[in-house]
Order: sequence, then C-alpha cells, then structure tokens
Amino acid sequence: MTDDVATTLPHERASGRADEGPTTLGAAWRRSLARSGGVTGIVVAAAPAVAFVVADSLGGLTSAFVALALAAPVAFGVRLARRESLRGALVGLAVAGVCAAVAAFSGEARAFFLLPTLIPAALGVFFLGSVLVRRPVTGLLLNRLAGGPADWRDDARLLRVYSITTLGGVGLHALNLVLRGVAYLADQPAVLAALGVAAAPMFAVLAAVTLVAARRAIANEPTPAVT
Repeated sequence: MTDDVATTLPHERASGRADEGPTTLGAAWRRSLARSGGVTGIVVAAAPAVAFVVADSLGGLTSAFVALALAAPVAFGVRLARRESLRGALVGLAVAGVCAAVAAFSGEARAFFLLPTLIPAALGVFFLGSVLVRRPVTGLLLNRLAGGPADWRDDARLLRVYSITTLGGVGLHALNLVLRGVAYLADQPAVLAALGVAAAPMFAVLAAVTLVAARRAIANEPTPAVT
C-alpha cells in the first residue's frame, strides 16, 4: 500500500476505534481513498514527478531539475498545511531527492523513475512473505478498522479474507512492476509518472475490498451457543 495509507492507519488503530462506516464497496473505496490523502493528496504527492516530466519534455533535463527543486518543497509544505503525516511528507521529499540524484548520475530523465519502478518488486515479495507466515499485510493494517478481534489470526474466515486480499496485493504489485518496467525500457517518463498517480486509487480499491469482505465475515460469524 501507499506510504500515506501506511502512515495514516496506525494513527487510527491507536485510537482504539473500529471504522463503523458504510460497508458498500463504493463507500469503502471513497473512505479508503480519503485515508490516502484523497484526490488532492494524490495530486500534491505526484506534483514533483509531473513537474519533472513536463519540464524535461519542454526544456531538457536541466529544466527538469529546476522544476523539481521548486515543486518538491512546495508539495512538502502543502502536505504539512493539510495536516498530513510529517513522516509521509519527509519520505516523499527524500524520495524525490534520491530519484533526482539517480537521474543526475545517469543523465537520463527516465532514471528518475528507476527506484519507483523497483519498489513494487520488494513490496510484492513482502506481501507474499506475510501470507506464508500467516500474518497477511491487509490484516495487520486493516483488521482494527474492520472491527475484527485481536486474535484474528485464529479466526479461519478472517485469516482467509486477509490472505486472499494480500495475495491480491501481490498481483497488483506484479502488474505495477510489469507496466513500469515496460514503460521504463521504452523510455516513457510520462507513462511512468501516470502509473505513479494511478497506484493510490488502485490500492484504495484493495483496502475497500478488504474492509467489506472482513466486515461481512465478522457479521456472519456464528454466535456462540449459550450453555
């Protein structure tokens, strides 16, 4: 999942409240998207990369670095003004700096997206490993929001829901990796930037499906017999 989601959810888990919002897929998707910053948050997070690509297409790599140097601090400030996670804002700023360094070293605009292209591979392995050790990522992140019990790993229904949706995350990461790899090899920085923007809504869908499925599994849990 995206960093914004990862940094927002622990705060909500710490509140000790389950998310009792709507259980329809559309409503859950909108709430999940809102937790990742909403449309505005996605646009702000993508602004440095978009500015880099546009400036490169208009004036070359030097112009792209100038545009990035202007856009990245502005995006950082806007994220803080929106009261987003400080850690998420700092990570976004650091990633932009590292990506710029890679592009400067290689002398190619597409190299700005080399690190984001490789990240899905690492996340896919992490998601898969979490299923193999019976600690699926979606359960760790979303069980409290779904209103699940603390011992959800001993609940066969919930464990199955979280395992399946985490494997769905593996598939999304694999698809993301393939698409980014093709665009990178084809030297299409604009496509790489677009794929970065599309990642947050896609993983908001995964979170929404997880929440709805988990809530239904909890609601259908048989009531213990009274003795």
